[in-house]
Amino acid sequence: MSDTVPKPRPRPTPTSQPYWDALRDERIVVQRCRACDHWVHYPRSRCSKCLSDQLVFQVVDGAATVYTFTVARQATAPPFVDEVPQIITIVELAEGVRFTTNLVDVAPEDVRVGMRVQPVFDHGDDGMTLLRYRPA
Repeated sequence: MSDTVPKPRPRPTPTSQPYWDALRDERIVVQRCRACDHWVHYPRSRCSKCLSDQLVFQVVDGAATVYTFTVARQATAPPFVDEVPQIITIVELAEGVRFTTNLVDVAPEDVRVGMRVQPVFDHGDDGMTLLRYRPA
């Protein structure tokens, strides 16, 4: 079934394009507010803390820890039937930023909150690169 239904892909916007460009180059960038020093992710036009529009992208290492996770043992949508079980994870970067991703290259029973993880750059045939994580 996953061969007939395409997987949804990100649609970069002018605001998010630097993030997607960096992933393609196997770098991770996160916005930081010049006004209040707050880290902001996913990319947006205003700071989620002070509403300033003075956001700049900064390169981060990408090393993270598992903040929380769940295991989807049924496909979350038809295009993902070949990815079951899917480990849907919120990771926390050293900078304090948290975001949702998929954990790969690990059995669900081996995943633990607090586990150290490292980035994996998943290059698609369409030129898009997705950020996933694996155990460090």
